Amino acid sequence: MKIKTKLTLGVGLLFLMIIILSAIGALYINALKRDTENILVANYKSLEYSSNMLLALEENTNNSLRDFELNLKKQEKNISEIGEKETTENLRKNFAKYSSNQASFAFHKSIRGDIFKIMALNMQAIQNKSELAKRTAEAATVGIALAGVICFLIAFILLVNLPSSIANPIKELTESIKQIAAKNYSRRVHFENHNEFGELATSFNTMAEKLEEYNDSTLATLMIEKKRIETLINNMNDPVIGLDEKMKIIFVNEEATKTIGVPQAEMLGQFAQDLSLRNDLIRSLIQDIKIIQPINGKGKTPTIKIFANNKESYFEKETLNISIIPTGEQIKKTIGYVIILRNITEYKELDFAKTNFIATVSHEFKTPISSIKMSLQLLENEKIGEINQEQRNLIESIKDDANRLLNTTSELLNITQVETGNIQLSIIPTDPKSILEYAINANKTQAEQKQIQLKVDSPENLPLVIADSEKTAWVLINLISNAIRYSHEDSTINLSIVVDNQHVKFMVKDTGQGIAPQYKDKVFNKYFRVPGTKKEGTGLGLAISKEFIEAQGGQITVESDFGAGSMFTVRLNRV
Repeated sequence: MKIKTKLTLGVGLLFLMIIILSAIGALYINALKRDTENILVANYKSLEYSSNMLLALEENTNNSLRDFELNLKKQEKNISEIGEKETTENLRKNFAKYSSNQASFAFHKSIRGDIFKIMALNMQAIQNKSELAKRTAEAATVGIALAGVICFLIAFILLVNLPSSIANPIKELTESIKQIAAKNYSRRVHFENHNEFGELATSFNTMAEKLEEYNDSTLATLMIEKKRIETLINNMNDPVIGLDEKMKIIFVNEEATKTIGVPQAEMLGQFAQDLSLRNDLIRSLIQDIKIIQPINGKGKTPTIKIFANNKESYFEKETLNISIIPTGEQIKKTIGYVIILRNITEYKELDFAKTNFIATVSHEFKTPISSIKMSLQLLENEKIGEINQEQRNLIESIKDDANRLLNTTSELLNITQVETGNIQLSIIPTDPKSILEYAINANKTQAEQKQIQLKVDSPENLPLVIADSEKTAWVLINLISNAIRYSHEDSTINLSIVVDNQHVKFMVKDTGQGIAPQYKDKVFNKYFRVPGTKKEGTGLGLAISKEFIEAQGGQITVESDFGAGSMFTVRLNRV
């Protein structure tokens, strides 16, 4: 319980007891007042009226009879006891008879008897009410005494416990502070209560723990560790820049100064934002450092090109968000950032060489393959000469191989366009139905060979789609061809076009074996083929399709139910 709450409850309880004690005293005083007022107001006046009537009766004059009548009327209005009403009524009757015959001694005696009876009733009432007032006074004495005892006990308990609950922790804390001042940093305080002292103890223990940690680490050890880390960083072959949480540069190795072109002395201790005003490279390195959402403290950005080592070099920037949990705390805190530039120029050069080699070889292959196909067409022409069945079979086999080589060559040329970023697009508003029909016609022969039905579902009055018709048709041809290849004979492939608010979607759904869940995210990777399938093609078709569609601002996705088929969806922007 909080100290403030304890004090509030203690003082409030005392205040409440004072109010209760005052209320009990006032209650009993009012009861005594009420009892005494009943005696004075009712019984005393009845005795006074009775005494006046006796005096008037003794004088026996006309004036005295009028006084008697006046007091009798007052008595009739002041009846308060049991039997007093009947006696007063009998007095009225006797007085009436006496008034008509004053010489009657019998009525005179009856009137005196009634008056004495009224006086006796009121005297008895006075005595009873006096007893009641006495009992009320005794009850008041007991009640007030009991309430006083209870209030005393509660106040005594508060007096004993409340000061000690405040003073003892303060005393213990004072002693612990003295121990800390004497460099006894192992001293800890432990308060079990979850109040202000508990929070104070937690803060004190955290402080003592940090002081103990600082005391155990010597400056010499820290300096040696600092030198060791600086040496390691300076001997790294990759540029490394370190910043604190306020973006001030705290270390930079020699490789980084060569790459950035700024001396180390001009960078250390400076804020990166200030340096970025004079250096474009620093600005590009820190522009996304605080908005990056790292995974396990790291974040990577696309490859950047920097003129370094007297040539254009390629670097992969990696940003590390350095976070720690301070001693005695529970929340992770960012204390700085480290930017590492990994030099991948050698790999880029090899990749360019590979791409150029593939492009050159593919281009060189395309011409002889085209010549082979032309020669095959001439051989099939019966005007040149008749061929037998065996020769025709050989020609068909050569034609299939030539087509396969031509497709492979085309895919290799397309992938070189993708890798070099030289995709040539002609994006114009196009009829989506014509693109799908072109793709269907290109695969009709292949579908007929496996007796596969291509079922088309397309609404009327389709909006135009913003796309490169040639590249989009190539993608759909590839998807339909794959669907035919992996579907069973005598099956159906569903081709549909769906329109929503902003997109036109082409969907190709087959009933083949589907894609296993562990491979679904890899089907768009270059050179990837699902294990266990027929090893046809280069594994580049889906990778090229993805690049072609995304270059048009679209998206290609796959959904697959393993064992029941797959559905590829191409989403493009509509007009």
